[in-house]
Amino acid sequence: MTGDSGHQRREEGSAAASVRARARAGAGAHPGLLWLRGGGRAMEACCETRKTSAHDGDRLTTTGIGDLSARYLMHTYSRAMIAPVRGSGVRVWDADGKEYLDFLGGIAVCGLGHCHPAVVAAVKKQAETLLHCSNLYLIEGQALLAKALLDGSPFGKAFFCNSGAEANEAAIKLARKYARMRHEDGRYEIVTALGSFHGRTLATVTATGQPKYQKGFEPLPTGFRYVPFNDVAALEKAVSDVTAAVLLEPVQGEGGVHVADEAYLGRARQLCDERGALLILDEVQTGMGRTGRMFAFEHFAIEPDAVTLAKALGGGVPIGAILARDEAAQAFTPGTHASTFGGNPLACAAALAVVETIRAEGLVERAAEMGRYLAGMLGALAGRFPQVAEIRGKGLMLGMEFGECEGDARGPAAPARDVAAACLGRGLLVNAVSDTTLRFLPPLVVGRADIDEAVSILEKAMGVMFG
Repeated sequence: MTGDSGHQRREEGSAAASVRARARAGAGAHPGLLWLRGGGRAMEACCETRKTSAHDGDRLTTTGIGDLSARYLMHTYSRAMIAPVRGSGVRVWDADGKEYLDFLGGIAVCGLGHCHPAVVAAVKKQAETLLHCSNLYLIEGQALLAKALLDGSPFGKAFFCNSGAEANEAAIKLARKYARMRHEDGRYEIVTALGSFHGRTLATVTATGQPKYQKGFEPLPTGFRYVPFNDVAALEKAVSDVTAAVLLEPVQGEGGVHVADEAYLGRARQLCDERGALLILDEVQTGMGRTGRMFAFEHFAIEPDAVTLAKALGGGVPIGAILARDEAAQAFTPGTHASTFGGNPLACAAALAVVETIRAEGLVERAAEMGRYLAGMLGALAGRFPQVAEIRGKGLMLGMEFGECEGDARGPAAPARDVAAACLGRGLLVNAVSDTTLRFLPPLVVGRADIDEAVSILEKAMGVMFG
């Protein structure tokens, strides 16, 4: 080894240690964003010293945005210290002008990429016409969007809301109302899987099979039962005469990008048919072409009674939906469920543009093709790094699982978080859903050159982290 190469290795080792430290402190979070840990006085000092440099012309810099966020926003997120202010396609630019390749897409929201011309045009046109209309009246865009989503599907009716959590909340209510309507025997229980994620409302966080999200909100609502994901025997034991619905994700996203077994979903369908319960699939993250099919359940030989949607549905504009078979949908009658902003003209215009663009540009097929390419590239990378244990997922919803890595003086190993932080510093946005799982959710418009660039950045980041 030459002197220069030895010096370079020491620098890279130092850089890796620095990245790990920042990752464990909040993925490079600004000191102001950690003020609840360090004390309000530290935040006051931080703001005072940066006030004179907080603006770049008429726009706040990243530092300025960080200062204001720490001072005025509730501390519900561990935010990285970047502030995207502009986006186009698969790229975003932060308040300081730095460019990032976005392989997170707002956590599967920007399916068409950032600011797709069709969505922008639809939103502009609708904003100049009618922004809001009460659901006391007919809404043209809502009817057109429902038709676009339902045609060619096994579902007959739609209900629109504002988010995935609201869609799952509506599904839970629909299941219980349907059980009362059909059986009149007090069925109420919702069976969900461990490792699942269904939202942050009190009911949907209870449906979520991860105690870490429920801690501190007890007592939780009753009527939920959890089973291990992909465990057919446990599912058979859990579904009973008091089961109103089985609620599952075809691919668990927040749980680590775990794909359901076909036999598991098939048995869930059979059990629901035998017991007269509804099978509801949470497609908030998997729907709208993400997995290489319009709906992820199309990969499996089953049809659910209802699916929930959100995220990519609005192309960045908040909207959620539940699509249900006609028989199940009959359980909702006037006054049983509603939403003030659900299905408003602006959100429906954006969502209709998304649906039409996905079909016109063949983005479902593209997601399947690019998903195979990305999985192959990640697999090749895994072959060069023994720390990678598995690449899993479907379409453009992929996870990289790291095996056991040794910790250090700063704490236990968190390879996925360390690599995500290292990628961030190099201009690639990905995220760690756990200490060991890195998640990739690029827009469906991603190309091979984008994937090559992302994998090149990832390889360099992993090279620094693992040597």
